[in-house]
Amino acid sequence: MPLFDHIGVSVKDVPRAVVQFDPILTALGLQRSDGGNGASWWAEGETEFIVLPTCEPGEHRHGRAGWQHLAFAVDSRDEVDRLHRIAVDAGWTVVREPKLYPRFSDRYYASFVEDDNGIRLEFMHNPS
Repeated sequence: MPLFDHIGVSVKDVPRAVVQFDPILTALGLQRSDGGNGASWWAEGETEFIVLPTCEPGEHRHGRAGWQHLAFAVDSRDEVDRLHRIAVDAGWTVVREPKLYPRFSDRYYASFVEDDNGIRLEFMHNPS
């Protein structure tokens, strides 16, 4: 059983968020389910990820109180590179290209992308 049952994020435009999140989350092995006013991605034994429309106008800003980023741990540097390309092709903005981050460890390889809502994702590989 995962520690987190589900993670929900508010977005300005659910159909646009689906276009941006779906290629990444399905590449990670999750299945999409559309319903009500949002969409969710899930897999047995994994944390469900949900997008819902915002209740108020406005935009998230990285660095302010609230969501900072969500990191996906993957099995290889090649997988970081692959997910990074999928995200960019789906319209995500590159924050940091895939590279080593020796300040974390000499093996920490990651990239960062941000969607239209200011939601930031990290794809990272840090073998033990």
